[in-house]
Amino acid sequence: MSEYKKKFILDEERIPKAWYNIIPDLPAPPPPPLNPATMQPAGPDDLAPIFPPSIIAQEVSGERYIEIPEEIHQIYRIWRPTPLIRATGLEKALDTPAKIFFKHEGVSPAGSHKSNTAVAQAYYNKLDGTTRLATETGAGQWGSALSMACQMFGLECMVYMVKVSYHQKPYRRSMMQLWGGTVIPSPSDQTNAGRAVLAEDPESLGSLGIAISEAVEDAVTHPGSKYALGSVTNHVLLHQTIIGEEAILQAQDADAYPDVVIGCVGGGSSFGGIAFPFLRENLAGKTNTRLVAVEPTACPSLTKGQFRYDFGDEAQTTPLFKMYTLGHDYMPPGIHAGGLRYHGMAPLLSHVYDLGLLEAVSVPQTKVFAAAQLFAQTEAIVPAPESAHAILVAINEALKAKEEGVSRNIMFNLTGHGLLDLGSYDTFLSGGLEDYDHPEAAIAASIATLPKVD
Repeated sequence: MSEYKKKFILDEERIPKAWYNIIPDLPAPPPPPLNPATMQPAGPDDLAPIFPPSIIAQEVSGERYIEIPEEIHQIYRIWRPTPLIRATGLEKALDTPAKIFFKHEGVSPAGSHKSNTAVAQAYYNKLDGTTRLATETGAGQWGSALSMACQMFGLECMVYMVKVSYHQKPYRRSMMQLWGGTVIPSPSDQTNAGRAVLAEDPESLGSLGIAISEAVEDAVTHPGSKYALGSVTNHVLLHQTIIGEEAILQAQDADAYPDVVIGCVGGGSSFGGIAFPFLRENLAGKTNTRLVAVEPTACPSLTKGQFRYDFGDEAQTTPLFKMYTLGHDYMPPGIHAGGLRYHGMAPLLSHVYDLGLLEAVSVPQTKVFAAAQLFAQTEAIVPAPESAHAILVAINEALKAKEEGVSRNIMFNLTGHGLLDLGSYDTFLSGGLEDYDHPEAAIAASIATLPKVD
């Protein structure tokens, strides 16, 4: 293998032909979503108002592999396979015997992993006759990706962007608008859900839970519209497994199969995307790779939440999902990793965590941004603040290997670049960032409002 190939592990023939569904390989099936009116398992009819038939079929699928249509594969080739890069500069700075690799999803046109599912969802919606998609976005990565995908397939795109990020990240908004998306700060006066929040708190910074409520309401009240979700649901995690499938092939090519795989978690799609294919190998008894999910201390759903049935949105319009949650009315502080400000966690990822098949840790944002700065200085890539959560834990793992005097292969998912997050970096560089560790009492109060499910 050439020196270039050793550092940038890339082969255009290594784009997977199918997405991987982990459900058939789990030791126990995940709990079903519930219809909140009947408390009975929610079926395809419960999802029909917001998702098209093709997406619903994937959401409830029990198939291990789902073939990627050629139309989607052709678009994936614009940026896939994404490179698996050895972080030799970071290794040198840490003086560690560990080898550190990162899967660089920031090379997509929209700058993040979100394009993997955005293209798929736009394709299936177009196939099923949808003319308009409504969605929410936190930091703007998902809104950008869906705006791009909708433009590719001739769909209108309405994006409700969490208000704190709408103002923190104006150029994400510009990117969405360049691709034809309409962007509204959430909570807004465009929906009943948004107006209700503003009536109670006119200065609300918003949250993903509120923005989801607005987007769902928008979708069901506009003819020809459906809702598109950028994380959390089974079909989104399914589409993202292309990351892990590629990473396995690339790691094998480099003779550097990871001892640990690390990823940030907000709703869970990027971590599930890289981790589930590796978990498949673990479950088959072939490997014993540690899988570590990293979340902010300000929104610690896995590390401080409860595995309970809860609504996916603040206005309680979604089915009930059994997931690790802080409560649907939990209001996270305005941290600069806007994509991680969600009260819950993907039900499938929550189930896997509850089975003890992966680890979770929470970290404060000042240390996250310091890790991002070191990464930028050693690898010349400015990471998204969300991705930097994984970088911090990768650094910690490398330093632990140094203390133990052992070599270790460490892989993390660089979910996106941070070139449109420079306002957040400016705040960090000027000393304006603060750490948030949400009070236990506030979490308990939010948890107390969860639906009662026997």
